[in-house]
Amino acid sequence: MGQQKFGVEPSACAKIAAEVAELSMAGVQVGIVIGGGNIFRGIKAHQAGMARVPADHIGMLATLINGISLQQSFEKLRLESRIMSAISCEPMAEPYAWKKAIAYLENGAVLIFVGGTGNPYFTTDSAAALRAFEIQAEVLIKATKVDGIYSKDPIAHPDAVKYSRVSYSEVLAKELNVMDAAAIALCRENRLPIRVMNIFSDQTLKRAVFGENVGTLVEER
Repeated sequence: MGQQKFGVEPSACAKIAAEVAELSMAGVQVGIVIGGGNIFRGIKAHQAGMARVPADHIGMLATLINGISLQQSFEKLRLESRIMSAISCEPMAEPYAWKKAIAYLENGAVLIFVGGTGNPYFTTDSAAALRAFEIQAEVLIKATKVDGIYSKDPIAHPDAVKYSRVSYSEVLAKELNVMDAAAIALCRENRLPIRVMNIFSDQTLKRAVFGENVGTLVEER
């Protein structure tokens, strides 16, 4: 979405694609789970009166729109990429299969995972955790518009404290709400570290991947 209030902003896609391309050229294997909230939020539609299952289905389709948009930015950079979907939507995306996903990564392609988990009631945070385990990722990066995890909403509360490092249990106990509880619990169970950072700050993605202490690291203490 970038700085827009709705829809897809080409410059935001281009920035993300350029940073991912730099990682790929450095030999880093990258899989991206993409959301759809800039187009449609199933939970909000449900709260407004729509049944939850079709509301979530529409949200899954929104992730496909974003996935195709991001892939076009990769195409402009001549970066090999594949869209893999948890829901059937050929020919726009191929069905997700974990063995094929790993093969693509080993051959240098960037993967864009759309459709969430393929099931209603599960967020793309849960999808990100699930795909991370399946492709044997070393870290799950939550790339968002905030520069880390705070003790409370930093916009509403100027005295909010930013954490540089926090445990999974603290995130859950303090209800810090950076990701949904199911995703945090899954990462805790499988000891997968989570790095929360601002995707729109310059070079934060590269710095995070190569070990700099940007944003907030969530891990077992």
